[in-house]
Amino acid sequence: MRVFVTGATGFIGSAVVRELIDAGHRVVGLARSDKAAESLSAAGAEVHRGSLEDLDSLHKGAVAADGVIHLGFKTDFSDFAGAVAADLRAVETLGAALEGTGKPFVFTSGTLLVAWSTPPGLLGTEDVAVDSAVPRGAAENAVISLAERGVRASVVRLAPTVHGPGDHGFIPMLIDIARGKGFSAYVGDGSNRWPAVHRLDAARLYRLAVESAPAGSRLHGVGEEGVPFRDIAGIIGRRLNLPAISISREEAEAHFGFLGSFASSDNPMSSARTQERLGWHPAHPALIPDLEQGHYFNN
Repeated sequence: MRVFVTGATGFIGSAVVRELIDAGHRVVGLARSDKAAESLSAAGAEVHRGSLEDLDSLHKGAVAADGVIHLGFKTDFSDFAGAVAADLRAVETLGAALEGTGKPFVFTSGTLLVAWSTPPGLLGTEDVAVDSAVPRGAAENAVISLAERGVRASVVRLAPTVHGPGDHGFIPMLIDIARGKGFSAYVGDGSNRWPAVHRLDAARLYRLAVESAPAGSRLHGVGEEGVPFRDIAGIIGRRLNLPAISISREEAEAHFGFLGSFASSDNPMSSARTQERLGWHPAHPALIPDLEQGHYFNN
């Protein structure tokens, strides 16, 4: 299968490219820069020059492919609404290119959308449809609707913590905050839960999805249903030789910055349906054992 991948040089995307190539697929990666193009070529992938804003380039890449995996997203928190709108335009463009072909289209969403669309504390499942009003909810629902337009469309909802060597997401941010503040914080009693998945397990899920996910399916990239935030703060404190201290919900925004709302969110998620449907079984280290390995603290 010739698979067009956006976000192909990112933390998760580069692992997806390797997973696809190792399984015998041809990969065409979207590259905005010479550096990205060189990285893709070195990995054994073909290069398709363009960007998420270049809709003509996206359309051409999708038309020429046997399937599409959309991992790209502009992580511009200074204009998050603009990034969300750009993502929806990209989804609409890729979907239009695949309409009526029966080809697979795998979109990247997040389990936090489920938490924002349901009452707090409930175990989120793949059956839950997200609210189009929440960030990226409209894009997820647009992808699901493509199943009615002749596209084998599916959504991979990733845990907020996709971990492993090279991670530059939430966990390194929490480590940097703890270093800067002199303690590792959790909100309240820290019992709120973060689902997690190892990067390499997530990459395998994307391959299985593009190969065989049913049209209209929602898949959960979740290796652990929920790790208590207190445990995450605790190991960060131990590795940095800093105390782990409870702060109030009112103090969270000042302490964590834009991560304040995430740090107090309770987001338990199940991937039982995904595992049963695709035969996907996470096999790589869970979050706490991964943190115990020490690679997050080498800088």
